Amino acid sequence: MTQGRTKEQQPGTGPGRRALLGAAVLGAGGAALGLPGTARAAERGRDHAHHDLPVPLVVAHRGTSGYRPEHTLGSYQLALDMGAHVIEQDLVPTKDGHLVCRHENDITGTTDVADHPEFADRKATKSVDGVSLTGWFTEDFTLAELRTLRAKERIPETRQRNTVFDGRWSVPTFEEVLQWAEQEGRKRGRRIWLHVETKHPTYFRGLGLGLEEPLVKLLRKYGRHKRNSPTFLQSFEPSSVERLSKLVDGPVVVLLGAASSQPWDFVEAGDPRTVADLIKPDGLKWIASFAQGIGPTLDLVIPRDKDDKLLEPSTLVRDAHAQNLVLHPYTFRNENTFLPADYRRGTDPNAYGDVFGALKAYLDTGIDGIFSDNPDTALLAAAEIKGR
Repeated sequence: MTQGRTKEQQPGTGPGRRALLGAAVLGAGGAALGLPGTARAAERGRDHAHHDLPVPLVVAHRGTSGYRPEHTLGSYQLALDMGAHVIEQDLVPTKDGHLVCRHENDITGTTDVADHPEFADRKATKSVDGVSLTGWFTEDFTLAELRTLRAKERIPETRQRNTVFDGRWSVPTFEEVLQWAEQEGRKRGRRIWLHVETKHPTYFRGLGLGLEEPLVKLLRKYGRHKRNSPTFLQSFEPSSVERLSKLVDGPVVVLLGAASSQPWDFVEAGDPRTVADLIKPDGLKWIASFAQGIGPTLDLVIPRDKDDKLLEPSTLVRDAHAQNLVLHPYTFRNENTFLPADYRRGTDPNAYGDVFGALKAYLDTGIDGIFSDNPDTALLAAAEIKGR
């Protein structure tokens, strides 16, 4: 498969793509009925709840992280105003069990916690999924304490313009986001789609702060646990996704990191499989037994060579679609420093590169959507793909 092919020529594309997305939106309802795989796929294909989700769709990664401090109501609001189809939240717990939206439980870089002398003694060194981290962690704060902090830009050296918004927003709870989505849905006369990730679920379960049950309790409270609910649930740990699939009927997605990496729940359980094993046909078939989609890193869709240039696309799109799995790869960012070398422009790593050229290369593979820090540019590129 070459990058020059049209959308109609991509493996796994064509008239079946909308039915495929319908499979994801219907979610695990078939599993709950105990239907065999082929029957479940047929049943999912008859669902009508996906009419408001285009292909390819654009997921606002942590909101509009390219323009606002990530995981703030300001970041989510701008994503919605820009027209993003789905908005992502990452969930971590507080000491008293509330779910809040942060990409990591280490909040050193995303809040002003270091400026609060009353919390100086909370600084700690911890091993999270095998990585040693020193900083401040959500599980050491009550929600009331966390509410005294303000959010700030995570990578100010790259996104200096975002720093003007430092301190404008607090760390939102997931329930506040659900309430915001309900309010915006009423205002706009449509459902607001969310893409919700459980972060480090095995680690937090070991602390007595399991994520899945509190998450599902909130989803049920706001009616987002049903087959046609406008919510994707996702995790890098397949066991968390499998657990969620038994608690809700909506679509669940397994996130996939670098090919050589292992999900942390696999490490803890002594499972020798790597992501490279999971993206093989047998691995994808296993994922499809409990999930409706995968969220691979973009490098699994189109690998890069030693010079950071794009190679030929892998067979992942074709192989995943063969298992009725949708693909929402992550994460597209506009700055040169994040782009493949082929699409960088100039010498400033923080300047924008050939954004639309790179987006075209990825979207031409036939992926069903893409996570982006800059949903406005991703939406334009997606519209061009649809318009062919």
